[in-house]
Amino acid sequence: MFAAERRQLILEMVRANGAVSLRELARVVQTSEVTVRRDVRALEAEGLLDRRHGGAVLPGGFTRESGFPQKSHLSTAEKTAIADVAAGLVGEGEAIVVGAGTTTQELARRLARVPGLTVVTNSLLVAQALAHANRVEVVMTGGTLRGSNYALVGSGAEQSLQGLRVSRAFLSGSGLTAERGLSTSNMLSASVDRALVQAAAEVVVLADHTKLGSDTMFQTVPTDLITRLVTDEPPLHDERAATELQALADQGVEITVAGPEAGAPGGDGVPSGRQPRRDMPLPGQRRTQNGGLGSPLRSAAAMTDQGERARVADLRRR
Repeated sequence: MFAAERRQLILEMVRANGAVSLRELARVVQTSEVTVRRDVRALEAEGLLDRRHGGAVLPGGFTRESGFPQKSHLSTAEKTAIADVAAGLVGEGEAIVVGAGTTTQELARRLARVPGLTVVTNSLLVAQALAHANRVEVVMTGGTLRGSNYALVGSGAEQSLQGLRVSRAFLSGSGLTAERGLSTSNMLSASVDRALVQAAAEVVVLADHTKLGSDTMFQTVPTDLITRLVTDEPPLHDERAATELQALADQGVEITVAGPEAGAPGGDGVPSGRQPRRDMPLPGQRRTQNGGLGSPLRSAAAMTDQGERARVADLRRR
């Protein structure tokens, strides 16, 4: 493929998806990340796109939200590894909330085998993934259907979450920074995500490395409310993503890095084989909340943590 053809394809991918990682671009155009990085720099010089940490976005600073068809084909291996590790954080008999997104959909597929689990969600995709799980109770919020991501939003969704208390919330978004926390491009989605956060004692964010350092319009979870981030290992050249991870850890977020060995890609069950190691606490890192959960869905005793089964990788200071 000639350079002009390659750059045109890169530009079309960014315009279609809003944000694309260098790794994904290199895979599609079938060349090295070094070559893709050079192409992205050339396109940025022409004002056609902006470079971001490990990827490229539409020009103008804030990335826009992609639709479900585009998101479902991006960073699939990373989302699989993240979902494998996140599923290991959920114990038998817990009650949790799971937000909308392609990564949380992957998580839901792995939760189908957790007995006695109650999942509250505003996502049709999450509910569909759990529809035939006999040992899992699914509670849907009310609200208005937002077709681009198959999520229920609006005042009906928010009101149905009032008075709810569960052990954990699992959320994804469009961007994550140490300065603003998790953010998304849609105001209605952001409002429902904030209601999901209010219902949980702990907040777990699922975000692959392409979202690290990206900032979008509406804040959903400020950094000080994020208990844990589950992400994948940034590429070695992506110093900005590594710096963002360290900044998040410095603010008390526990970082869990999922490797490709965390589970079988595309599997629907609990991961098998070698697992990542558990993080060592960083200086000044806060402890997570325990006890006093008092959920209307399940007793506090039933929602206590049964122990984290995933061993997660040590986050080294960069």
